[in-house]
Amino acid sequence: MALIRSKQRVSDHGEVFTPEWLVDDMLDLVKDETERLDARFLEPACGSGNFLTKILKLKLATVELKYARSKFDCQHYAVLSLMCIYGIELLEDNIIECKANLLEIFAEYLNLKSEDTLYACGDYVLTQNIVHGDALTMKDMFGRPIAFAEWGYLGKGKFQRRDFRFDVLTGSSAFSAEGSLFANLGNHEIFQPIKTYEQMTVADIASQANMN
Repeated sequence: MALIRSKQRVSDHGEVFTPEWLVDDMLDLVKDETERLDARFLEPACGSGNFLTKILKLKLATVELKYARSKFDCQHYAVLSLMCIYGIELLEDNIIECKANLLEIFAEYLNLKSEDTLYACGDYVLTQNIVHGDALTMKDMFGRPIAFAEWGYLGKGKFQRRDFRFDVLTGSSAFSAEGSLFANLGNHEIFQPIKTYEQMTVADIASQANMN
């Protein structure tokens, strides 16, 4: 893959893609986390997904190792793997490509067709997790504060979703600093979700795609 799309984009946006060897070296530093299915990763300038696609492949390799004997578990933990990957990107064409790359990996692993419920579920999750916006201002393309869905797998095919504002989440170090007004508070007191949803199945999540 070329490291730049054009000199103009480098000049305008500082866009330079990370080479694959460097992606591999950096992810080796957090190897244990990439193999933990509920470990969340955020790439604040995700481009077309160089880091995120590699992380998804590593997570799915763990799914295969642990759950290959159960189709049900394999499917649901593959969904969880996708749910724990997040990105922010300023350029729209990169956003489209990143989502497509991630969805292709997910669908290929589970041997899905575009009309399958699991495919629609994965597609919707990516519309929530890969945000068109600016990580520096912490606002999306419409000027709204960026919010992310925190997905959790409860077992037996049930998922939980809570939404949090990105600017609040990134303030954790300031909140916990010694002498801070919030230093003695627990995370549950600082990080209040802006919305909590009822438990959902894959079919419930897939149905959301038709409502947006």
